[in-house]
Amino acid sequence: MSNDTKIALVTGGNRGIGYELVKQLALNGFKVILTSRDPEMGHEIAQKLKESNLDVSFLVMDVANQESIRNAVITVNERYGRLDVLINNAGVYLDEDKELVAMDPSILEKTMATNFFGSYHVIRSFIPIMEKQGHGRIINVSSEYGALSQMLLPGVGAYKLSKLALNGLTQLVAGEVKGDIKINAVDPGWVSSDMGGPSAPRTPKQAVESFIWLATIGPEGPNGRFFRGRNLIDW
Repeated sequence: MSNDTKIALVTGGNRGIGYELVKQLALNGFKVILTSRDPEMGHEIAQKLKESNLDVSFLVMDVANQESIRNAVITVNERYGRLDVLINNAGVYLDEDKELVAMDPSILEKTMATNFFGSYHVIRSFIPIMEKQGHGRIINVSSEYGALSQMLLPGVGAYKLSKLALNGLTQLVAGEVKGDIKINAVDPGWVSSDMGGPSAPRTPKQAVESFIWLATIGPEGPNGRFFRGRNLIDW
């Protein structure tokens, strides 16, 4: 592997936006590590992309399991010794049509475990690799549902809270990182995927354009910001 080969890791990369991110990063010259908690599906998807001559490898990682994250960090360190781009895409949408205080608390707990704590533990665990090289780009897949203005509107409370917390994490980490490390959040919009359903107006390909842009920004690029496309949006 030559020194200028850039390494990207995408969590939940086996379907929807995650799959499209893996594909587009590979088409843009990245060596991409696709992670998911389902080893069978992950291997199959990575193999399919390899057959299109894309540099994609699979690594099993369950973001809701800290030991699984630790093992993935060790593997990435041993195999590549670097990580240039980290995209926190793994997420769940478990809300039923219930008010937050009336829903089964386990729905909120499971949602936070993946959408918030999952991203937190992945960032916390992989950022030392970026700090060692003084460079890195982290992008969190967020949602307009995580905007503060959404909290007064009833519905999807568990999902909203998880993305609000993820947005807060994005800003906190942005204020703490040293060197040329950038962390931003992106609302991909309503995308036709397993989560978004077939009637969504945006294709995964349209949704990932801003991620590719943020993955490849220079040292003068934004840090600690929230985007839809290339437009800044309010927290």
